[in-house]
Amino acid sequence: MKYIDYVQLNPFQKIGYNLKNFFVALPSNIVKFFKAIGRFFKKIGLGIGRGVAGYFTRLVKGDWATKLSYLIMGFGHIMKGQIIKGILFLVTEVAFIAFMIFFGWDKIYNLGFFSPDHTIGFNGEDYWVDADGVDFRISHKPPVEHVRADDSMQLLLYGVLTLVIIAVFLVIYFASVKSAYKLEQKVAAGEKVPTFKEELKAFGDEKFHITLLAFPCLTISLFTIMPLIFMILIAFTNYTKSAPFFGWVGLQTFADVFATTGGASKGETFIELTKWTLIWAVCATILNYILGMIVALLINKKGIKLKALWRTMFVITVAVPQFVSLLLMQQMLEGNEFGAINQLLRDLGWLATSDGGAVQYIDFLGNANKWVPRLTVIIVNIWVGIPYTILITSGILMNIPADLYESATIDGAGPVKTFFSITLPYMLFVTTPYLITTFIGNINNFNVIYLLVGEQSSVDLHNAGYTDLLVTWLFRMSTSTGEYNTAAAVGILVFIVCATVSLLTFNLTKSAKNEEEFS
Repeated sequence: MKYIDYVQLNPFQKIGYNLKNFFVALPSNIVKFFKAIGRFFKKIGLGIGRGVAGYFTRLVKGDWATKLSYLIMGFGHIMKGQIIKGILFLVTEVAFIAFMIFFGWDKIYNLGFFSPDHTIGFNGEDYWVDADGVDFRISHKPPVEHVRADDSMQLLLYGVLTLVIIAVFLVIYFASVKSAYKLEQKVAAGEKVPTFKEELKAFGDEKFHITLLAFPCLTISLFTIMPLIFMILIAFTNYTKSAPFFGWVGLQTFADVFATTGGASKGETFIELTKWTLIWAVCATILNYILGMIVALLINKKGIKLKALWRTMFVITVAVPQFVSLLLMQQMLEGNEFGAINQLLRDLGWLATSDGGAVQYIDFLGNANKWVPRLTVIIVNIWVGIPYTILITSGILMNIPADLYESATIDGAGPVKTFFSITLPYMLFVTTPYLITTFIGNINNFNVIYLLVGEQSSVDLHNAGYTDLLVTWLFRMSTSTGEYNTAAAVGILVFIVCATVSLLTFNLTKSAKNEEEFS
């Protein structure tokens, strides 16, 4: 379709045209997306390859002191005058070797990579041993010592910590070798060897960015990366509340998630909740965005009085803690004759009263009809979510150039065409990252679902209700039935979906393609 034809379309035809182009181009864009991921990992592989090549090149070209630094960290620095730096490298190596001898190797061994049944630890129950250290049930001698069962989760945590320490040491080791070779080149070129004090001072000057990033990187590694690694590893075990002594099962947990055999199977539950999660995320994002923008337009419209009052009312709504609003709505929507909403509907004559018969009421949050509670949570989410959208969009709406609206009015454009031709494109260009963030946030919107609906389960689903999202489902499997491995596997799958949707969607938008201007 030519550009002149597109301009002559009405707003709804433009939306249809853009949606059609989006879905037509979607397969090729998905291919491009995965090719980009492939190029990313290819660059990582090439970088590792260059690092390994440089490691052996320095070993061949370096002098005897540099070569000896491959075995004794810091030796090259000490021989060339950087004594304090060399000693620090040497102390690091000695401390690492001592750590591995007295603690680390045992924790790596207990990870179960060397056991025949791949269990983490080698003792699944408490038992007593005789004076010779043999299980008394085998020796039939009097028991004298109680042996505690191995704690697989603790051993897994220590094992992950040990692996991280090994990775950190390898980084320091390669850095020491590279530093020793550079120092050798400086000495050969007749350059001045910097003292430890001068190098330390550089971290407050040209290397100040390293100083600033050191603490954030450390905390992220300890409190974000390590728990993520731990959770990912849990997904490849058979760890449940009923089996604290567990081992590696490979991809079996993921196979169980997709298994559809048997009543209320995990696979059928996963498919059903995935469909509902995506429906919920789309509705919660688009409805809140459009309706919030419309209310913001009404407040900012010329001739509206007491604008500050309306904005203040919405700010006050946002200031109320969300869990208070949701728990209040849960009580009002109570699925029996005493619920406030049901009583109001009876007073209005929309439901039958108790004249000798059963009292009619609507089970807003029950599992009798799966679409009634689903529609209810969407409506409640609109009620609690629109004020946030109003606050975000109000400032952007006031910054849209007024001459665009004046030109549109002169050309005879009405309010609807002005909205779809000027307001909505401008808002989408500016707020696309916010929309993507909101969409991902709604996929993981734990508060609205759990606080509003509470603990409910359906006989057709595995430990879940019809309103459960994937995130609330994995929470229930963790806290109620203790299916920690399945919950971890579902968490990984949710992350893959969220990451793919976010990257793919954002890279197809004008916000990513034309960051410097709005057209």
